[in-house]
Amino acid sequence: MAKRQVRLTFPQDLIREPVIYTMAKECDVIPNIRRAKVTELVGEVVLELEGKEEDLERGIDFLIRKGVKVEPVPGDIVE
Repeated sequence: MAKRQVRLTFPQDLIREPVIYTMAKECDVIPNIRRAKVTELVGEVVLELEGKEEDLERGIDFLIRKGVKVEPVPGDIVE
């Protein structure tokens, strides 16, 4: 099992959608929210993803295709 931490920025139109849940179910990854800040205008989440490397890649691609900005967390020391 691989782990990766990413910073997600959700645009206003995606804030109320269950994007993380849907990604987890469709891509077979385990999400762990490490930090979150949601306002009416934007959602910011630091998310730890766990799963097979290919599933993590599919999950990140899913988020990008939905319109979520995905950035690696600097200094990510997750094993």
